[in-house]
Formats: sequence, structure tokens, C-alpha cells
Amino acid sequence: MTITVPFRQLFIDGEWREPVRKNRLPIINPATEEIIGSIPSATSEDVDLAVDAARKALSRNRGKDWSSAPGAHRAKYLRAIATKIRERKSEMAELESMDCGKPLEEALWDIDDVAACFDYYADLAEGLDTKKKTPVSVPMEEFKCHVVMEPIGIVGLITPWNYPLLMSTWKVAPALAAGCAAILKPSEVASITCLELAAVCREVGLPPGILNVLTGLGHEAGAPLASHPDVNKVAFTGSNMTGSKIMAAASKLAKPVTLELGGKSPIVVFEDVDLDKAVEWTIFGCFWTNGQICSATSRLILHESIATEFLDRIVKWTKNIKISDPMEEGCRLGPVVNASQYEKIKKFIATAKSEGATILCGGTRPKNLKKGYFLEPTIITNVSTSMQIWREEVFGPVLCVKTFRNEDEAIELANDTEYGLGAAVISKNLERCDRITKAINSGIVWVNCSQPCFVQAPWGGNKRSGFGRELGHWGLENYMTVKQVTEYVSNEPWGWYKPPSKL
Repeated sequence: MTITVPFRQLFIDGEWREPVRKNRLPIINPATEEIIGSIPSATSEDVDLAVDAARKALSRNRGKDWSSAPGAHRAKYLRAIATKIRERKSEMAELESMDCGKPLEEALWDIDDVAACFDYYADLAEGLDTKKKTPVSVPMEEFKCHVVMEPIGIVGLITPWNYPLLMSTWKVAPALAAGCAAILKPSEVASITCLELAAVCREVGLPPGILNVLTGLGHEAGAPLASHPDVNKVAFTGSNMTGSKIMAAASKLAKPVTLELGGKSPIVVFEDVDLDKAVEWTIFGCFWTNGQICSATSRLILHESIATEFLDRIVKWTKNIKISDPMEEGCRLGPVVNASQYEKIKKFIATAKSEGATILCGGTRPKNLKKGYFLEPTIITNVSTSMQIWREEVFGPVLCVKTFRNEDEAIELANDTEYGLGAAVISKNLERCDRITKAINSGIVWVNCSQPCFVQAPWGGNKRSGFGRELGHWGLENYMTVKQVTEYVSNEPWGWYKPPSKL
């Protein structure tokens, strides 16, 4: 460990506040299994305080300085946050690696994306000033109509542990750009950098109550946030089980939600590929972020004519991946996030083996790493479409493989899933790639690559992978509501009712 984890409290109304019940949770470094700090544990009482702070921030007196202010005003804060994030890039990346096990070089990349995301939504916030009124053509000349976009109000943002700061930024940046007040509840498994984001916002003078950060357990802080009557919208990224609970809670109040849930994404590799390029994209698509990514292309659908040579090469590439403490130079696979996730992944592998699948490589702890939640990247063959390993999200460095004979079979295998977040197709035949792209039912399709993500493009899934889109202008629109304004402009009376007779 090269830096010390800062001691932080909850961030409410622009100030650090001890939780009402004064509870804290330990932070465990997944590479060493050592306690390296603690985070405050919020409960419903703290949620009430944060919602009250957000309500005051958007009140008639104070809201004019935020929600009713020009977008350019909010953009200045977003750009100041981006600047501070860049200044603290190395520190933020190290904290992220220590917290969730992400290789440091990946974390550095993530922090760059965080800053870029704030800058991007600063631009979109400024753009709102030129789109204050959108005229609507109506068929009656006595009327004029226009549409305005307004901030939706107080938003609850519940985020996961695999990209602690980046996934939070995907929600915080557009919510603030839109003019909302936000309450961020990051995963209790990895929250350090989200509290540091609060510190940055305080440093740049973000108005009190505009961003509040509550760390703590899902059932103690996340659930009351999602069901709070004064929270106007909830945006969630995480598991299907939790997403269903959030949707159920929101439905009682007819509250809008955005859900980005799990995935079991396919990568379809045809026979005409450059083998080494296809192998690298395949392992990147599954093992990036230690395999802990909802869009991981963890189902390899491989043309049977190249299967033998492709699998031989992918095993060699996989065995060459450097597994180490994520802070070490050149690390490409760190530990999974905690003991619970580690045991869950091992159980998936053991079940696959008991059902008759073949562990082609990996599946065990690296011999040179005695501590930490490390697991060798794993490739599994001889799987059937009914096996758990093929159908359920593992959320770890595990790739399962099936072969296909023709394009129709590949499409059928790709779509035979309850999920629809991501998919990839690799082939030199771009017409075929276009056919596959159109045929696959998912929110994201990569062609001759897997996993690249850009803040300008929409992100989200179909089926059990959720609904709604983040990033791009779609992400900003998540936090806005549409208001129609219709004006009667004729000098003549409407004339529908007869006026009363004059006395």
C-alpha cells in the first residue's frame, strides 16, 4: 500500500456528518485481505437528512442558483470538478485499486474517463441554454406551442463496486448538468473514491445539498433512498435481484427508474478472422476489469472449423496474463472484489465441472499468491446451453465456449439468453457483421472488438439487462422532464360557450 485511505464521514448538505447511528464498515483490500480503513454506514435517518438537504437546495430561494440557473453556470462547477479529478488522478486510481482490486493501469484509465465525463456534460449543460424552447407545429393558428426541458428534481443514484467512481460519474455528471440535486449511494463493497468525489465537490464550492453521498449497506441506505416519497427518480446499476426490488419500490409511487442490470453477453467469432487479433479481443472482452463487468462477453460462440487452433492460442494467451497485486506494474488481472465473490465464482466453476464441462485452463488460485482473492482466468469447454455456467452471470474471469456451424446457428446461440446488454461479432466480412448486428437482441454490439465505451454513445440493455440509456445526450435526458406550453394567441374569444344575456 502506497497511500493511506482518508477518514471520511457522510457528505450531507455540503458538510461531513457522522451517521445518526454512528456505525462504520471496514474496508478490506482484496489483494491482501487486510483492513485498510472504514466508511460511514448510513441508515434511513441519514437518507431523510440528505433528501431534506436536496429539497432545500432546489427550493424557490436556493434553486434559482442551480436548477433555474443557466446551464453555463452549472457547467463551471462540472469543469472545476473535472480539473480537480485530474489533479488527483494518481491518488484516486490507487485508492480505487486498493478498494476493488482493479489493476492500477485500468484504474488510471477510469479516472481519465471520469474527468472526461464531467467535461462532456459541462458542454451539454451549456447546450441547454440554446434549447430553452423547442417550438411545436400545431394545426390551429390560434395557438402557439413549445416544449421546455426541466430538471426532474431530486434523484437517487445507486451504483456498483466494479467501477466505483466511473459508474457514479455516469449518473452524477448528467444529473448535475440537468439541474437536479443528487443523492449518491455507492456500493458498500467499494466506496472510497465516491467519498473523495464529495471532497472534490466541497473543494470547488458546489452549492450545499446539490450532491450528497451516503455510504452504507443496501438494505439500510439504498432501500429507503429508492422508496423515499420525495425522491423524484432512481437510477440504479447492479444486480437483477436488487434492480427488481428498486423497481417494485418505485412503482408504488409511480416513480421513474433507470435500470442497468446484469448480462451474459456473447462474442461470435467466424472462421475468417485474424486469429491473434480475435483471441486478444476475446480475452479482453471477458477478463478486463478482472471479469467483473456486466457487459463481459463471457460466452464465446466459435466457428467449429477454427475451434482447435483458436482454443490452443487462447489458452497460451490466457496463461501469459500477469496476475498480481493490482498495484504492480504490468498487472493485467487482479483479485476479485471480496471473499463472497471469490467463493461464488469458485462454486460456478465447480458446478460446471460436475455437470460435465471441461476446465480448459485456470479455475484455481495462482500458486504464487497465498493471500488475496485471486483466481486464474478460466476457460470452460464442452458446455451445453442448459448449464448454469452458460446461462447465468458469473461476474468473474470465466469464459465458456460453444461452437457453431453456420450463421443462423450462431445467431440462435447468441440470442438464447434472458439478457441483452452487450454482444460482439468478429469477422473480416463486414456485410456479415452488419447482419449479425441487426439480428442480435442487445443494447450494445461491438464489431471486431469488445468492451470499448465512449461517453458520447448510449449505454444500456434489453430484456433482463434493464431499460433506459446512460451516457450521451440520452444520459442527460434521464434527469429531465418534458413540459408542454400552449398559448392562445388570437384576439377573438374562444366562442365555445354562449355568454350570458346582458341584464
